[in-house]
Amino acid sequence: MLIPKKVKHRKWQKGRSKKRTLDTRGCYLAFGTYGLQATEPAWLKSNQIEAARRTVTNFIKREGKVWIRVFPDKPITKRPPEVTMGGGKGSVDHYVFPVRPGRIILEMDGIKEDVAKRALTLAGHKLPFKTKILTK
Repeated sequence: MLIPKKVKHRKWQKGRSKKRTLDTRGCYLAFGTYGLQATEPAWLKSNQIEAARRTVTNFIKREGKVWIRVFPDKPITKRPPEVTMGGGKGSVDHYVFPVRPGRIILEMDGIKEDVAKRALTLAGHKLPFKTKILTK
């Protein structure tokens, strides 16, 4: 599971996502030949990133190289069940990465095109938003 080692502020405010705007950072292939790009906004949990990574590495039989282009650093807090109002904000439950449309999630290189596309398709099924496959 991906979590930050150290954070400056333990609890963040929720914020609002700009749903219709495209991401301007991380939207081009930088390392690999094939990539998985998000087409919808969502919060990406660390266990979902790990599930997609394991699916890709298992399918390509550890050939080639895989880059994960996102890291969950936004803390999400949660109150325990059946607790009354008041008493402040809950403790940190998990970390997410706020994905906007256009962001590259995974990149791959060093394998055949048909294998890479099938692996990225399987990884896209593990993510909570629609994706598309890019080639350089």
